[in-house]
Amino acid sequence: MKGRKPAAAAAGTLLSLFTFSQVYQNVLYEKLTPVSERADERSWVASSNSWLDRHVCNWFGFCGLAHLDKSKWTTKPKTKIMKQQEPLSDTTVDLKAFWNSSNVRLEDLSADERRLREIPQYVSEYAPYIYLFSGEEFWPGDIAEHLIHTTPHLNYTPLQATSDHPNLTDLDDLNRWGRFVYLQSDDNVEDRPDWLGGKTNIPSVPDDSDDGAWDDWDDWSKGKFTKAPESEKGEWWNVGIGDTVDKGGIRPPPGATTSPVPIPSNTPEGEELIDDEIWQSELLRRKKMGKKVVGGRSDAPVVLVVVDKGDGVVDAFWFFFYSYNLGNTVFNVRFGNHVGDWEHTVVRFHHGEPKAVFFSEHSFGEAYTYDAIEKIGKRPVGFSATGTHAMYATPGLHPYVLPGGILHDETDRGPLWDPLLNMYSFTYDYKNDTLRASTFNPDAPLGWFYFMGHWGDKFYPLSDPRQYRFVGQYHYVNGPLGPRFKNLGRKEICQGNGECQLKTWTGPKRWTSQVKRFHGVGEGEEMSEEDVRRFARPEDEVA
Repeated sequence: MKGRKPAAAAAGTLLSLFTFSQVYQNVLYEKLTPVSERADERSWVASSNSWLDRHVCNWFGFCGLAHLDKSKWTTKPKTKIMKQQEPLSDTTVDLKAFWNSSNVRLEDLSADERRLREIPQYVSEYAPYIYLFSGEEFWPGDIAEHLIHTTPHLNYTPLQATSDHPNLTDLDDLNRWGRFVYLQSDDNVEDRPDWLGGKTNIPSVPDDSDDGAWDDWDDWSKGKFTKAPESEKGEWWNVGIGDTVDKGGIRPPPGATTSPVPIPSNTPEGEELIDDEIWQSELLRRKKMGKKVVGGRSDAPVVLVVVDKGDGVVDAFWFFFYSYNLGNTVFNVRFGNHVGDWEHTVVRFHHGEPKAVFFSEHSFGEAYTYDAIEKIGKRPVGFSATGTHAMYATPGLHPYVLPGGILHDETDRGPLWDPLLNMYSFTYDYKNDTLRASTFNPDAPLGWFYFMGHWGDKFYPLSDPRQYRFVGQYHYVNGPLGPRFKNLGRKEICQGNGECQLKTWTGPKRWTSQVKRFHGVGEGEEMSEEDVRRFARPEDEVA
């Protein structure tokens, strides 16, 4: 009997592995692996030099076990503290010149054209403040600087020399190569180059001001969010004709012959817990000094895109860019890292009055009544999560996808960022896909907006020692698509095409075990087939 037990255990183990292998290959694989990555699957697996790794990957979905050695990820010794980034020299590159390169002069525009470029005053009056995480490692970035440190690749093949960088004016010239263009980092991101961390873009510490007090934050923090009654929704809630599927909406693009398939409208996000070192605690400063603290300026520009939906409804999109997204960690295994990260907040107005605020988080986000959101003065306040930069309406822990809070984002009152102090504003006609630089910055470039490729690396091949995959979830995924593909023509205020709930703030605060679930977490962002037909010529399709 003693001899039979080990044999039975071994047989049971082999049977279990065989069963899991069959389930993974025949059931889970297509459900877990995005279409865009399935097309690359055979070559991706074949890139590994390990016979065992290739077969374990195919049979069980565990890919990269042959090189889970972090010492091979970097090309230089890592230190615990990232070296302070030195500002770019004015003699080397002038980032501001990148942002003023279209040579359009306000005096040359007709009166009608000026009206199309005007930003309503109320948009700036209700501009959001953003609290960044106090211990953030990857701060806001400048897309102009991002282009200096990346080289366009067609899949994994460079399209030009690393010294020949596109700029914000001509970035859309890369569209001639089709949709598989990636802005690949010139540096090994595991080396944590200075530009990736963006420490020079930490918002400045503002002077304390007596011009008003905080809203009743202590009382406000005792409440909870709940679904707003239907009476809260007015004629401003569901407006316009909606954006086309190729730009993240659900309306078929002109000439579409098949049913639309929505594209992911945001990149996968994650979380990273770091030490409790506080850069700046706004709440403690407030209690100590009894004063309001106004947000500081970041050297990283914010992009404002204003979309008129008609019937008095206007959406103000505030886009925040980061050069790196630090992905999810589950049991000390990280998924979803990617170069480039676009996040946004939307304030919806009706006849000049703010009605709702949306915060993007992962592949969707949440919408709130304007009255429900914490404010400084009358400006809404949002919170950016550590590493992932997902946007939330409150500080604290935010569990999602997995039960028990295993996977969660974290926000707090770190540096307070005022987007108004450094922004470039645009108006956008979503019906005919026309972006215009506003009258505040008429010479701002437009080409970057129409770039239809990815703002980061393509997910690394299995041969890359930095890459692994566990049941469809990659350590490194594709970089994101740009603001043009974030459903700017949305009818309701939410980003994705799922159910859009409007939340309000009431009652005493209670703990909830509800876990948010997002489609596509752990996958790279990719265009749909509708997007291909809309924007890419057949002869440009190089998979």
